[in-house]
Amino acid sequence: MILKRLKITTWNVDPTNCYIVFDKDSKESMVVDPGGEVDKIIEMLDILKGNLKYIYLTHCHGDHILGVKELKERKGGKILIHKDDSEGLNNPEYNLTNIMNETIELEPDSRVNDGDLIHIGNLEFRVIHTPGHTKGGSSLYLESEKLLFSGDTLFRGTWGRTDLPTSDFSQIIDSIVNKLLILPDDTIVYPGHRKIYDDRK
Repeated sequence: MILKRLKITTWNVDPTNCYIVFDKDSKESMVVDPGGEVDKIIEMLDILKGNLKYIYLTHCHGDHILGVKELKERKGGKILIHKDDSEGLNNPEYNLTNIMNETIELEPDSRVNDGDLIHIGNLEFRVIHTPGHTKGGSSLYLESEKLLFSGDTLFRGTWGRTDLPTSDFSQIIDSIVNKLLILPDDTIVYPGHRKIYDDRK
């Protein structure tokens, strides 16, 4: 497996972390949270020479989805998002594009649910529904590599905002305590913003 992190400049003060997962055997790839700067993402996909299978969205906020439409048009790939956040892709109030002076219209190819499995070649990711930052926020766990894409649920030493539409403080704490902290202690956390959390370094 090859994993690349790209820092994407958006309207947010914090760059958004976009991740590319590439399976060397199958040549399949997945992009997690393409928030913009699509040329940068495509350049890396072309270097890897992989077929884009999935575009996975950890939640519906604009700084994580603004590059989706162009990326799909240019490279293909099925758009995946948790079912509870799918309506937010076309709701400016939920996805915050109403404060970004952006307009976006997106339809997912598939709506995922807690416990669903996503395969990139031989890599098996498990969807973990982690509401709180948004009602349909989700994380992706790859047990074989002990890594977690946490979106904006969990950052290094803190968590995502809970003062936004569909967010809820008690839910995000419950998601972190009862769904993420129960993962093995040596799990590497790849968040939607800020630094990677890896106690092994």
